[in-house]
Parts: sequence; C-alpha cells; structure tokens
Amino acid sequence: MAGRTKGEYRTAALAARRALPEDVRRTESMKLSEHLAGVVRGSTTVCAYWPVGQEPGSPDLLDRLAGAGVTVLLPVAALGADGEPRPLGWGEYRPGSLVEGLFGIREPAGPALGPEAIATSDLVLVPALAVARDGVRLGRGAGFYDRTLPLCAPGTRLVAVVRDAELVDGLPREPHDVLMTHALTPAAGLVRLGDPLAVGTVEC
Repeated sequence: MAGRTKGEYRTAALAARRALPEDVRRTESMKLSEHLAGVVRGSTTVCAYWPVGQEPGSPDLLDRLAGAGVTVLLPVAALGADGEPRPLGWGEYRPGSLVEGLFGIREPAGPALGPEAIATSDLVLVPALAVARDGVRLGRGAGFYDRTLPLCAPGTRLVAVVRDAELVDGLPREPHDVLMTHALTPAAGLVRLGDPLAVGTVEC
C-alpha cells in the first residue's frame, strides 16, 4: 500500500465502512460506549461529535458522556463568505434538543460558542476514517478539524475514534496535520499514539 495518497486511503476507508453489516456496526458502537468510563476519567469538559452515516459511535455514547458528570460540547459547522470551512463552533449537548445543521449534521440548538471554546476541553473525541500509530489522522478532507484543532490548549488529549482495522501503521502526513495523542477502538479501547515505546499500548 506504499505510495497511496490520502484521497486513495479515504476512498478505500469509506467503501469498507459502507460494506460493514449493520449488526457489526451496532456491536462496535456498544463496545466504544463501554470504554467511556475509563476514557473520560478526570475530564470536566469533553468535545465530541454526532456520528454521521457509518461513523463509529452512537447517540448512546453521547448520552453516557453527558451522564458521566462532564460537560459535552458538539461541533457547529459553518462556511465563510468565500464558501471555505471555518473553524468549528461549539454548543453544549442536551439530549433531545439537537437541530439539523450544515450538511444535515445534528448540532446543539444553542447558545452557540465560538471556536475558542475547544480550549476549555481537556479531551476531544475526533471523528476519523483512519489513524496511524504515529498520530496522523485521516479525515473526510473538508478541513474543519484541521482549522479547529490548533486552538486546543496544550496537553489536550486528542482521541481519534475508529474501527480496529482503521488503526494503521502509517498514513501520508501533510504540514497542517495535527497529530492525535490516542485512538479509541471497539476491541482495544484507548490506545496511546506517537511514543515509539508505547505504540500499541492499551491504556486502562
């Protein structure tokens, strides 16, 4: 697979997700939710996301987060006057109060917080099509998270939520890529990334 571009990896990852049986997706989402208690331990504010299509995760995962005594923020996407993605805004997650936002993605009805609200979070759950063991993340290519993650406070845990097969040995890296600190997968749980001595290490 050497020499693949991000676009080629993206096409393959999306095709694999579309082929995933629904019962497998549900089981994996349940396992992700079961890992949450350990993942959010010590956190007071968590930035998460509403899963779209075959993305790992579920509304139950968000409800468990909200029930764990932490403030849960969900992204609010917007385009600039030039049609380019802007850094993500945020809104507090309240079960049953989401509305349809840009691209049909569910988001908090309000009040809206600015992009800088991500700096109040000590844990960010980041949607990804794949993540490499050195921390390079493969997103959908729109650029919303590329513009947003640099606003995080130093030391924030950046956790790419992926299927087990989507934690890979390597991906192409670009100058704007913000490295993930961890991956969260259904079988392995929370996996620390980036440290050569800790590659593949599962955190409890």
